[in-house]
Amino acid sequence: MQESDAQKLLDLIQKSKHFVVLTGAGISTLSGIPDFRGVGGLYSRKDIDANKLFDINYFKKDPSYYYKNSRDFLYEKNARPNIVHETLAKLEEKGFLKAIITQNIDLLHQKAGSKTVFELHGSPMRHYCMKCNKKFDFDTVLAMMQKDEVPYCPHCGGSIKPEIVFFGESLPEYALDNAEYHAKKADFLLVLGTSLTVYPAAAVPEITYRAGGKLGIVNASSTYIDDVCVFKAKDLGNIFENINALL
Repeated sequence: MQESDAQKLLDLIQKSKHFVVLTGAGISTLSGIPDFRGVGGLYSRKDIDANKLFDINYFKKDPSYYYKNSRDFLYEKNARPNIVHETLAKLEEKGFLKAIITQNIDLLHQKAGSKTVFELHGSPMRHYCMKCNKKFDFDTVLAMMQKDEVPYCPHCGGSIKPEIVFFGESLPEYALDNAEYHAKKADFLLVLGTSLTVYPAAAVPEITYRAGGKLGIVNASSTYIDDVCVFKAKDLGNIFENINALL
């Protein structure tokens, strides 16, 4: 990625009145977190059945499967924000970036310092008891998992579930409503690290485009919006290294 391309993207960002970003698993692979469907992703692993991992009916039957197999990439706290997360946080701090809409559940945007983040697929930051509905924060559940592999509610013994959207559950209305609001208001929406195949997140760029906003994308594979983008690139790490240096 040439610095001129980074400058072109930064110019688009700085000239925008309402710049919004949509992020997917491709930005987190730079932090060592596997994506779902890519090479080496969760769906390609032989030791995990990814369909069971985030299935609500299977969780109700056996919550241990989720906790045992998500521990290394959600609960170990080893993953750190990378240059993309850090640059987005800097863009928000400088007043350029108005909102991040994300499909990710790894909390790396927040760890990098981003404040306005709407998580379409929920978050492990909060957990709740499926029996008595008592709430637990991430650190409390993490402490429970240090003692027992699977956390259970200390009040009623019920299964504790993260507020991640599992297959078979509805997406959070708050995040959806805010995503639609910012997508409509955006005069420039930048898509990062997602092939735009999972809905409703995949519809976000269409909302912006129909409202008259410009689209940009940085993603390794092609997507359905490529032909209408005013900016396209493939190498996330390289372009954000250059943008960060220009800020």
